[in-house]
Formats: sequence, structure tokens, C-alpha cells
Amino acid sequence: MNSTTHLVGDAAPMLEIDGVSHRYGPHRALEQVGFSLARGGFHALVGPNGAGKSTLIALITGLLRCRSGEIRVAGQALSRHPREARRRLGVVFQQTTLDLDLSVRQNLLYHASLHGLGRRQARERCDRELVRQQLEARANDKVRQLNGGHRRRLEIARALLHEPELLILDEASAGLDTASRQALNAHVRALCRERHMSVLWTTHLLDEIDDADPVVVLCAGRVIADSQAQALCIHTGTRTLQDAFSRLTTKPDNVVMEGQP
Repeated sequence: MNSTTHLVGDAAPMLEIDGVSHRYGPHRALEQVGFSLARGGFHALVGPNGAGKSTLIALITGLLRCRSGEIRVAGQALSRHPREARRRLGVVFQQTTLDLDLSVRQNLLYHASLHGLGRRQARERCDRELVRQQLEARANDKVRQLNGGHRRRLEIARALLHEPELLILDEASAGLDTASRQALNAHVRALCRERHMSVLWTTHLLDEIDDADPVVVLCAGRVIADSQAQALCIHTGTRTLQDAFSRLTTKPDNVVMEGQP
């Protein structure tokens, strides 16, 4: 898509990655990566270790500067309108960034202040998210008293305080037991339905992906597949997404793009 004619606002895709490359010295982490996410719904980003997923998330969230290519959030280019673009993002990173010695509510209020929310509005949104995440009974507990699943729910509550349109979860289920992983996944999908929110879920656990989910597969810094999970199985002649993933990443030249059977 030409950057001079891209759509802005409700008509634009929620996220556009356009020809993005990134290097660490001589090492190529990403090479001409491009895909887009429609508004609303659950989207998965997968790839083997070293594929470039973490680098891409760091570029989208502004932890790294995008020097080659363009990233747009709801049509707003990160390079030209970083504040407006990032205002639309909520992020849950793999490594927790909660303050363990503050209470659940204090963590939320502190984050709200960073987004410039007034005291009254911050309290109202904190109360709302505590109820939504079923954490209201733990509001005054220190975070170190929470289990892993509750900490993830708190991080989601924190990411939603400023009402973003796109929620990015980078390996958010890592380290959780099976029941907690499934509950977190179901909860995030419910957010998509109830709030028409767009979600980008990165994972190495393919059982977290449903047949109808759009999936982007990265391998060696390139997009080698961009299609629904079920379509990837059909294209590769496999029965499971795990088998399709193994076949695609073993032969990364066998590219599957959106719309292919």
C-alpha cells in the first residue's frame, strides 16, 4: 500500500506492517515484513525461536525505532504520529512489568496517571476493569500475593485503562498452567467479541489458535504464511496446525498468503 494514499480512521486496517526490515549489526532480524490486521477479532503471530517475533513487537510498540519500512496503527504512521498511533495500543509483554510491592489498585492508578487520566476518571476506569477482570476482591492486595493467572489479568486491565483499539499480547500465556492458559485465552477472545477489539496474540503454543483465526507465520525474519489456520492445513495437506507449522517452517519457501486455499 502506498504510504501517500493509505486510509486513516475507521476505514483503515487496525494494523499495517509495510516492508519492515531490521538488523542488529550484520544480523538480519526482519526482512521486508508486510501484513495487515483487520479491525476486530483475534489474530495470531507465530514462528520458531529466532523468527523475529520479539523484534517486530518491539518495533510496533516503540521499544525499537523502525528505520526501514512503515508501521501504521489505524492509518496513523508511527514515524510521523507516534503519540496518536500508540494511544490506540494496549500491550501485555511476556515479562511482567508490574510493581510487586504496590497493590493491584495502585498499579492501575499509577498507569492511568502515565496516560494523563484525571483522578476521577482513573478511579472509575480502574473500578470498571477490576470488575471485568474479576479482581475487585483483590484490589488492595499487593501484586506479589497474586498467582500467575491473576497477574496476567491485572496486566490486561492495565493495558485497557486508556481504551485502546488494538491489544497486543506477547507470549502472555508463557509460564501459566494449562487451566490458566485456557482461561486467559477465552477471556481475551471475549474481549474481542464484547468490545470489537483487535487482538494480536503471539505464542509458541499452537493449541491456543482456533481453526478460523487469521495467522501470520514468521520464519527467519520473513512472512511465510498469512492466512486462516484451517487454510494453512489445507494448503500443506496436514491435519493439525502443528503439522502445518512444522512443514511450513521446514520449507519456508512454500509461502502461503491470504486468500490461498
